Order: sequence, then structure tokens, then C-alpha cells
Amino acid sequence: MVAMTGPYDDQRKSAETRPTRLSGMGNNLGQPPIYLDYHAHAPLDPEVAAVLADAFLVYDANPHSHHLAGDTSRKALDEARLEVARFLGCSAAELIFTSGATEANNMAFHGIAPLLRRRERTRILVGAGEHPSVHAAAGRLADFQVEPVALDESGLVNLDALHGQLGVDVGLVSIGWANHEVGTVQPMTEIAALARAAGALLHSDLAQACGHVPVETALLDLASVAAHKFCGPVGIGALMVRRSLRPALDPLLVGGGQEGGARSGTTAVPMCIGFAAACARAAKLQKEESARLAMLRDLLLDRLSQAPGLKVNGTLASRLPGNLNISFDDVDGEALVMRVRDQLAISTGSACSADSLEPSPVLLALGLNRTRAESAIRIGLGRFTTEEEVEKAARFVLDAVTTLRRMSRRVA
Repeated sequence: MVAMTGPYDDQRKSAETRPTRLSGMGNNLGQPPIYLDYHAHAPLDPEVAAVLADAFLVYDANPHSHHLAGDTSRKALDEARLEVARFLGCSAAELIFTSGATEANNMAFHGIAPLLRRRERTRILVGAGEHPSVHAAAGRLADFQVEPVALDESGLVNLDALHGQLGVDVGLVSIGWANHEVGTVQPMTEIAALARAAGALLHSDLAQACGHVPVETALLDLASVAAHKFCGPVGIGALMVRRSLRPALDPLLVGGGQEGGARSGTTAVPMCIGFAAACARAAKLQKEESARLAMLRDLLLDRLSQAPGLKVNGTLASRLPGNLNISFDDVDGEALVMRVRDQLAISTGSACSADSLEPSPVLLALGLNRTRAESAIRIGLGRFTTEEEVEKAARFVLDAVTTLRRMSRRVA
């Protein structure tokens, strides 16, 4: 595999040497907005970008061809698979490369459904706050009964409710390790124990957790990952399938029988190499980065608390270090996001639901009323976020809140 280039350990490098995020989106001062939407996408790490660029040149061959160029690409693909598997804590044989977590989620539900039918387990339990791709994939299985697992006001799965729902007819439980909107990190050890005791398989969408908090794939039967959520390339991810389940997995894509027959189509070797580089980078930085981001998140919350009527959605006790989901009384979340869009890149929730006119189903699942859910904004800090950016972001948000409240009173 292509070796990584120079070090990038100093997370506080000057703007000139950091990634040119959103370089085509300059504001009226000619500067790109401060990027704080890491849950939607984590900008490509420069070291990973260098590896990726080299890989497109060096491994420009079909890894499934039986000539020298194909052999070289296939060996690089095998090394990349080993690196990703090592990072996830599984074996290379349990890893299927996909285009991202959405495909992996669809593959998991579609692939395991025939086995569940044979076992006469036709109920599926899905966390009420899961990503839209999980709910949609489960919903396509028309002959299965799909039931939501309730969340408490902190965003945590209600373990008593889950225990009560489990039975001999439940074939699959799907709970994301960390929530994509409020950042709640779930008690997966306890969830896994309950699922195992009931004889159900356990799937987890790791898109938000992987590379940010420790995950134990040994607890899981299936797991979905996306490289671009931890500063890897867009368009590559993986589904981990426990070895004992691989023979039973029904492929979503058929044709040439690549990925051990689980996913046909020519495997994108350079993208897999970039994915592996992102895993190696995250493994090196995760512990220090998590502590730094938690400090910056707490600093941001402290600054924003100057505004009256601020409420934190979800719990701070079990949360992704870079996540902050908040509501301001008497301020519409979408209006706030638009008000600061020249200075800040933030969101009201999942990018996959950005065009919906309805309030976030995740926030409603936490028991928030419609007004508070509609006032929520999601801020995601990440690898290239600096303390200076956090201080500026707080001022931009506070100014916007003051302005929007003043305008609201004027209209009233």
C-alpha cells in the first residue's frame, strides 16, 4: 500500500497549511465559513488525500484481472482490507467494501432477511433515533414487522423497553452506536447482552462513532461504516458481517461475484486504500482528539450559555466529544442556520433529511415538543476545528440569536 506522507500532528496549524475547506464558498470577506458540520462530513485529512492521489496513479488497474497490474492492485486491496479490519477489530474475511454506510445498512437488512425468514423470526427492532437509511432499509422488508425501540429524553435506548420487546420471533435488533443528531453514545454492551439472550442478531450503524469513540465490533453481528465521517474519502465504506453469517448473506448487487460474492462490481482499489489510510490516521489521533474536542465543545457551550433560553438536547454525560445539539427559545433553527451561513457551516440535523419540512424525528423521539425540535441546531466539531474558530462561532451564533429575537418581537 502507498506509504503516508508527512506528519500532520499539530491540529492548530495556521489557515494557510490546513485543508482549504469550502474554498469555493467564500463570504463577503473572501473567507470560507467556519466549518462545524462534521456529522454530515469530516473534511479529508491532508495525509489521506496524499495517499489517495498516489493510489489513483499507482493502482490504476482492475484488481480482479489476472495480469501483473491486476495482481499488484489486488495485493494493495488485500493490505487495505487488513488495515480497515484491524481498525474495526474484526477479521479481513468479515469485511465487505461498500460505497458508504447507507449501502452497508441496506445490504445488512436485505442480506440477512432470508436467514431470518428461515428461522421464522419476522420481527425487527430498530432504535427510534436511527439514521433515515436504517429506517428505510428496514421498512422495505414488507413481510417483517418493524418496531421502534424507545429512547429516553437523553437519547439513550430504554433498556427496559427493549427487554420487553424482545422475544423468540425477533430476528434482528439495529441500534446505532452513536446518534447522528444529538451524539448520544449507546450502552452497546448491555444492548448486546439483551439481544444475545433473546437469540437475536445485532446490527449497529457505526458511521458517527467510528474514529471518534472506541467501538467493540465483537459485540455485533453486522456493522456499517463510512470513511468520510472520520476524514476519509467520500464514496467508500464497509459492512462487517460476522464470519458465521457470511454464507447466509443474500447479495444486494449481483453480477461478477466480487467481495466474496457479497457485492458484485469492480472494487475501487484507490478508495479502499484511502479508507485504510483514514483508519490508520484515526487510530493514531483518536484518544488525543477526543479529549481536545470535548474541551472545545464545553467551551462553545459555555460561551453560548450567555444567551437566555438555551437548552441542550440529549445528554452531555454519554455523548460524542464533538457534538452539540441545542435549542434557543423563540428562535427558529432553520432561520438561525441561514442567518449565519456566510460565517458558519452548521445544520439543523441530518443532511439526509435536510429537505424535509417536518421537525427532526430524532428530537421528537426524545420527547421534545414540536416548537423546541424546530428551534434545534446541530454543531459538529472535528479534527481541524480550533479554539479560535469556536470563539468566533459562539459570537456569530449569539449575534444571530439576538437579531432573530429582535426581528420576531418587531413582527409580533
